[in-house]
Amino acid sequence: MAARVHSEPAIEACVRADAALTRAFTILGKRWSAVVLGSLRAGPAGFRELSRAIDGVSDSVLADRLAELADQQLVRRHVDEGPPVSVSYELTERGQALMPALDEISAWAVRHLPDGDD
Repeated sequence: MAARVHSEPAIEACVRADAALTRAFTILGKRWSAVVLGSLRAGPAGFRELSRAIDGVSDSVLADRLAELADQQLVRRHVDEGPPVSVSYELTERGQALMPALDEISAWAVRHLPDGDD
C-alpha cells in the first residue's frame, strides 16, 4: 500500500481549522454556554427568565456564562436604570451569526447521539 502524501497547503488548512475549532470550543465547550445562546435566540431576556428556561443551571453558573459570553461579544448586557433597575441580555450580531452552526450541531445530536431514554 502506497503512503499517502499530503500537500503543505492541505496540512496548513487543517492546522488553521483545528486552531479555529479550538478557539470556538473554548467558549462553546463550557457547559451551558450554547444553551444560553440558544435561549436568547428568541430575543432579549432577563436573568430570571433565562434561569427558568434553562433547567438545571445554577444561578452562579448562569451568571458566569453570561459574563463570559458578554466578554466574547456574543451577548450584550443591557441595564435599564428603572426604577426598578432591570438587566436583560440579548444576542449581538456575532452571537446571531452563530445560530446556524448551533442549529446544525443540534440536528447532528438528534440524529447521532442517544437522548438518554434509549
